[in-house]
Amino acid sequence: QVQLVESGGGLVQPGGSLRLSCAASGNITKTKVMGWYRQSSGKERELVASLPTDASPNYADFVAGRFTISRDDAKKTVYLQMNNLTPEDTAVYYCHADLTVRLGWGNYRRDNFWGQGTQVTVSS
Repeated sequence: QVQLVESGGGLVQPGGSLRLSCAASGNITKTKVMGWYRQSSGKERELVASLPTDASPNYADFVAGRFTISRDDAKKTVYLQMNNLTPEDTAVYYCHADLTVRLGWGNYRRDNFWGQGTQVTVSS
């Protein structure tokens, strides 16, 4: 079984910063992409940032240089440093990973995996 466990969400004032972490565990043999999505009330889930293996990061336009995504592949962990937060950034943030996992008996499966979500609230 693969698990993505997020941490680092919370309440922050406008202009503040938060750092989200997401650690993947399980029989992971290959990581294609790790990233972050978010979903605010009444809206669809949207990409925030993604970081493919051996490639440059992708950011949503609304990030506008405020967020930085990074990975520690030895720890199978992806981070999202968020600075200069605004109330519009309030949402549940979900970790996403495109992984290949070993099923056993020489079988492998590539699939998309999601964390349980962590709430980020930006309010004064």
